[in-house]
Amino acid sequence: MSDKVRSIPRPLVKTNQWVIVISAVLTLIFAEGWFLIIPLLAGLSGIVFKYNPIMNIAKFFLKKKPEEYIPEDWEQQQFNQKIAVFCLAGGFISFLLGWNIAGYVFTIMVAAAAFVAILGFCIGCFIHYQWKMYQYKRAN
Repeated sequence: MSDKVRSIPRPLVKTNQWVIVISAVLTLIFAEGWFLIIPLLAGLSGIVFKYNPIMNIAKFFLKKKPEEYIPEDWEQQQFNQKIAVFCLAGGFISFLLGWNIAGYVFTIMVAAAAFVAILGFCIGCFIHYQWKMYQYKRAN
């Protein structure tokens, strides 16, 4: 068993969060769900193929070695990405179906969560922690 913990440099996580926020804001300003497709496809790729193109492009702009940045837990970020993809997909599909209110709700939720994460509080991390505590309590 390996003792190495998988991690992602914080600037790459922040870049991904900013792309989500900017896409969501553009969606809200222009009432056009197609702006959500970029973070949605990048997030799906990250979950399914373990390759997030946004983060991989952002790697080229790092000024230090990746391991010199504050690390973000890879497993936690995968959990957060699943929540973001769910909301992005919900917003995108809702807009495609003409369910604009649902589209706005999903888009505002994902934008708010990503922006709050940029500011320092990770809603996905809080949910993940509560879920793990529930599982632990149920098992013991």
